[in-house]
Amino acid sequence: MNAPAATSSAGASPDESTAQSRRSVDVLIAEDSRIQAKMLERSLLTAGHTVRWAINGAEALSMVRERRPAIIVSDIEMPEMTGYELCSAIKKDPALRTIPLILLSTLADPLDIIRGLDAGADNYVTKPYEATYLLARMDALLDTPLDASDDAGGVVLEVGLAGQKFRVKAGRQQVLNLLVSTFENAVTKNKELIVTNQALSVAKDQLQHTNTELTQLNEKIEHSNKRMVRDLKAAAKVQQSLLPALAITIPSATVAWRYVPCQELAGDFLNVFSLDSEHVGLFVVDVSGHGVPSSLLAVTIGAFLSSKVSDSSLLVRPGKEGGPPVVVGPAEVATQLNRLFQADEQAGLYFTFIYGVLHTPTGHLRFVSGGHPPLAHMSREGRIQLIECESFPIGYVPDIEYEEHLLELKPGDRIYLYSDGVPEAMNEALDQMGNERMTATIEAARSQSLETGVVALLDAVQAWCQPKGPLDDVSILGIEWTG
Repeated sequence: MNAPAATSSAGASPDESTAQSRRSVDVLIAEDSRIQAKMLERSLLTAGHTVRWAINGAEALSMVRERRPAIIVSDIEMPEMTGYELCSAIKKDPALRTIPLILLSTLADPLDIIRGLDAGADNYVTKPYEATYLLARMDALLDTPLDASDDAGGVVLEVGLAGQKFRVKAGRQQVLNLLVSTFENAVTKNKELIVTNQALSVAKDQLQHTNTELTQLNEKIEHSNKRMVRDLKAAAKVQQSLLPALAITIPSATVAWRYVPCQELAGDFLNVFSLDSEHVGLFVVDVSGHGVPSSLLAVTIGAFLSSKVSDSSLLVRPGKEGGPPVVVGPAEVATQLNRLFQADEQAGLYFTFIYGVLHTPTGHLRFVSGGHPPLAHMSREGRIQLIECESFPIGYVPDIEYEEHLLELKPGDRIYLYSDGVPEAMNEALDQMGNERMTATIEAARSQSLETGVVALLDAVQAWCQPKGPLDDVSILGIEWTG
């Protein structure tokens, strides 16, 4: 999937204003994570570059051959063709080998450097990175263009590392570029270690003079912890009380749900309720992180998603001139939530969100997703479809509009909304349950009641996570339209 070339946007920060002064070049991104690609694309566009985006190495290679970029920025781990393989293919092509290529890596293993050198990488940028640092590395490479003869005349280097022997052919400029980037990364990490060690030394000196005070503080902390445990249990009961009743009566529909927090308080929240005589609202929220901040945000979001009719309501507003109340469309609800709950204003917390409005007389379900797992649609014949909507989580990116989707249910059709604690549940070997096992569980319970199907899915998650149990909150909301 290619992003159209664009120019920088207005309203840049001071760092972004500095970036805009750089030259404008054609940059090709190879990144399989859509969110990371969009964030990188945004930084490059702000710097005045034109950007193309390939979702894997094979697509990137095709785009390079279609139109030569000035520079390539590639992730390493990608399907179909890795960043190493992409780099090697480009550097072996005489017509392309002089294109500078930066690999984005965690550099968790020294062998990564050798692999990059062997593939022909010109530079490493260590994740996580600042946009200004990446732009500076790009400028450095563009200021020292590669000579085609340099690579052709490269020498074969024999390198011993981690008990292994490597024979690597590399040009002088490539080795220099990679050496500089590795050295810069090492210097940066060393500075971080120096700062950390200085802070530890200061802390050690302070601890030596405050042992008595710490003992007293520990006693106070123990007392406070006991009180906090009591408060957390009380707060958990309040949070549970805000959930819908297990026995919900909705015209032309059957509802079932389960909600299991992994701690006392959960960052998940769900609800289903009548909006008016013909419309039912239903949603699942999953706040990033765990603990008190996440649960407070989840409950706050739930309070905002109230079916009470008012001018400030996100879901139902008074009709004009005394007319019937107006049900707000799901896309507008998501857009308003995104404006209200930006992560910068919520201690860095954001949330995924799926919200639907079911028209009970017709079975038409209008819904919106904000970075949430796919909606599972089970037809009355037993066919299951995961409907994935590509979008950003709520609060992640400001000033975006969300898209509404329509699903026309037939009598007997079921839908499942759930948090990522279901497909991403991990067993003892850290393998995820995955979409295939999840859908197989849903299909196996098709001939049984919706309640039985929801319970069976929860039981499957808990069984998969044995012996320690789920490490994330689990929310499941199912609804069957009876017609």
